[in-house]
Amino acid sequence: MHDIRAIRENATGFDAALARRGDAPMSAQVLEIDSARRSKILAAEVAQAEQNKASKLVGAAKASGDEAEFKRLRALVSEKKSAVATLNEEAKAEDVRLIDLLARIPNLPADDVPTGADEADNVEIKLWGTPPALDFQAKEHFELAGVGAAMDFDTAAKISGARFVMLKGSVARIHRALAQFMLDTHVDENGLTEVNSPVLVRDEAMYGTDKLPKFGEDSYQTTNGWWLVPTSEVPLTYSVSGDVLDHTALPIRMTAHTLCFRSEAGSAGRDTSGMLRQHQFEKVEMVSITHPDESDAEQKRMLGCAEGILEALNIPYRTVELCTGDMGFGARRTYDIEAWLPGQDAYREISSVSTTGDFQARRMNARFKPEDGGKPQFVHTLNGSGLAVGRCLIAVLENGQNEDGSVTLPSALAPYLGGKTTLTKDGVLSA
Repeated sequence: MHDIRAIRENATGFDAALARRGDAPMSAQVLEIDSARRSKILAAEVAQAEQNKASKLVGAAKASGDEAEFKRLRALVSEKKSAVATLNEEAKAEDVRLIDLLARIPNLPADDVPTGADEADNVEIKLWGTPPALDFQAKEHFELAGVGAAMDFDTAAKISGARFVMLKGSVARIHRALAQFMLDTHVDENGLTEVNSPVLVRDEAMYGTDKLPKFGEDSYQTTNGWWLVPTSEVPLTYSVSGDVLDHTALPIRMTAHTLCFRSEAGSAGRDTSGMLRQHQFEKVEMVSITHPDESDAEQKRMLGCAEGILEALNIPYRTVELCTGDMGFGARRTYDIEAWLPGQDAYREISSVSTTGDFQARRMNARFKPEDGGKPQFVHTLNGSGLAVGRCLIAVLENGQNEDGSVTLPSALAPYLGGKTTLTKDGVLSA
């Protein structure tokens, strides 16, 4: 949500920031509604004052025996009372229009975000690891002999349709091990607090984390109105909605492993093979609630946490800063981490780490008490994948693949796999 006062004070700068994202100017439309709303409020206040003044004179006119003046004043009170009610309703309608419009305008990019139109203009800021030098034709994860029937798309399609998968046996265990490894690392090494959060949330939670109203079609809603979370960013971030936190409580750093659900609207025909893009998937999410002065540093810290998971698993990756035209709706700045997938001969996204500034905090009224005891201020919220578990499974399988279809697994997973370090070509875990 945007600060209407900031738009009034610098409409030109607001439109210029939107233009960097490739969006049309919006300040004129916003300020037109805002002006109409404020005019209605002022007119209601004037009418209320006139009603109050006339009300005070009614008794005097009655006492003096001036029947004509008494009737005129009584009619005036009734007229002004009706006018106040009408003007307040009209002001309320304009306020609803204004809030709805502001809720549909994307966040403004930070000044240092590179300007660009799409992913081609993203800026690589880090390259880590060396893609494995395979002396055979690399296969995609679902083609590996050791994976085989353990990654069952046919049965999943029979049960649920396209873009679902059933993981079985050793592959399911590796998937579970990855999630456990991520959680333990974030809790034990990165200092995050583990949360077991709901995956069904109310409208208010989706709205407060900028998923509604603009992106309702991207998520699933139950018949009784709950939403299936697209990511645990939603419950974790919204957990501080309406709160006025003490400054000493910041930063709040949380992590959760949950199922996530996305309709993948607009992705028809993309990544239809394998489990890269699914309607249901698992993710270990990171969320931070911070003081505004600390949010940029916190984003870098969260980025390092996500990168550290890949480095521990020895997965080559690159980190890019998204340009203005490729950032998500609520982001002020975003870094994407892309893991190397030999089967695709390409880097593919495995994590996004974003700061939203006070964009989400305004929507859900999340504030803190400053150290100097001044007026409560909005917190800053940040979120990042740490990591997408299914995509990490893909990266582990493809980067560890051997010519015979077996997979050499990262040593970091051995404690979670009973000391096993290999997925054989027959799909069995082995030392």
